[in-house]
Amino acid sequence: MNLPIARNVAASLTMALATIISATLAHAQPSVSAVAAPVVSESWIKTTIPGSAVSAAYMQINSAIPFKLIKVESPAAGLVEIHDMKMNDGVMEMKALDAIDVPANKAITLKPGGMHVMLMNVKKPINKGDKIPMMLTFEGANKKAVLVTLELVAREHAAAGH
Repeated sequence: MNLPIARNVAASLTMALATIISATLAHAQPSVSAVAAPVVSESWIKTTIPGSAVSAAYMQINSAIPFKLIKVESPAAGLVEIHDMKMNDGVMEMKALDAIDVPANKAITLKPGGMHVMLMNVKKPINKGDKIPMMLTFEGANKKAVLVTLELVAREHAAAGH
């Protein structure tokens, strides 16, 4: 075998071995963010009332490690905020929240009449069955952001206070 061909074969074998070792290590030790990302389930978005430009989204969030939900975005609305509703002296009050703490191994439920995602300046009516994209940004203890992308299906449901 001539020297240039031998070098090419050796280089190819070295690259193949490095790829196999790298893939094996990546599989054996998944990245922390892949393992620790919050899990969002039971998500849905409320249909809009004719003539209204507001909606609300609901979901359950679980995580094996603590996170904070710090930001929510959707191309379907001009403004998206995290809100909480509470009864205060017989009056339902709603206020924007900067973040929601998601403790380790404890489900956080965003539901009608409680914490929820508020969509304002909705760009077009949201009808039953529509699929609305939403991006949730979580922050871990290491201050690194983790993005969870959802596609919420719209359904009709009387949400308290909306």
